[in-house]
Amino acid sequence: MGCLGNAIWFIFGGVFSGLSWIFSGILCCCTIVGIPLGLQCFKFAGLGFFPFGKEVVYGGGAVSLLANIFWLIFCGIPMALENALLGVLFCITIIGIPFGKQFFKIAKLSLMPFGAEIVSK
Repeated sequence: MGCLGNAIWFIFGGVFSGLSWIFSGILCCCTIVGIPLGLQCFKFAGLGFFPFGKEVVYGGGAVSLLANIFWLIFCGIPMALENALLGVLFCITIIGIPFGKQFFKIAKLSLMPFGAEIVSK
């Protein structure tokens, strides 16, 4: 399912999702303060292009917790709501359930990106 799912995902919206995250990351990296936020956007871009066959492993320490709180206040809640809403819309049909699950994975990552790693299954 991973290769076929990634191909369908990429053709029908993954390319736009990934490119938008890359553009956001470039904009965030224009300032020194925004570089950590831009790096997280690049992490989302990789998952936005090809989410199937990838898993998110959460970890980190106190610094990650503080960064996640800052991220949650300024960026995380709108991103998580958007991805969760898209996940619900995709889960309405049986064919869209695998794609909805990927949106839920991205929504969870958008709440806590610092300290998280994306690994292949």
